[in-house]
Amino acid sequence: MRIEYKLAELGLLLPEQLRLPPGVFLPFPWVRVHGNRAYVSGHGPLNPDGTLAGPFGKVDVDVTPEQAYVAAKLTALAVLASLQRELGNLDRVTAWLRVFGMVAASPGFGTAPAVINGFSDLVLQLWGPDAGSHARSAIGVAELPFGIPVEIEAEVAIAG
Repeated sequence: MRIEYKLAELGLLLPEQLRLPPGVFLPFPWVRVHGNRAYVSGHGPLNPDGTLAGPFGKVDVDVTPEQAYVAAKLTALAVLASLQRELGNLDRVTAWLRVFGMVAASPGFGTAPAVINGFSDLVLQLWGPDAGSHARSAIGVAELPFGIPVEIEAEVAIAG
């Protein structure tokens, strides 16, 4: 429970699972384990109770880049919470392999990678440069579900 201990030392709490709005059904798992890999579906920023965390809207219009960076960090916590629920504990994650970040961006906003650093910085802080280093893409998109400013998916290697 080394990773959970580091989270506690940092004063960070893993949120409850996303509380979907009424009438919304998602026909896929949040985490799909196959062999020694776990594939994490797209997550957004969550409050501790599992509700979507604001601010909402497009980065550089409704949401500042700094607020979006924090949203990416909250998204990392949501991803970690889903991994913990699926794997039992986060120490089973032996390496972060790939991260794909999407930023709801206003036209002309070209610094999506700096926003997604909120996710990557936390992963690197928790797992260190060897296990935490990952391939990554970060793009701007016109819209994301429920008005969230950031959505991130990932792939990790896991131990039995």
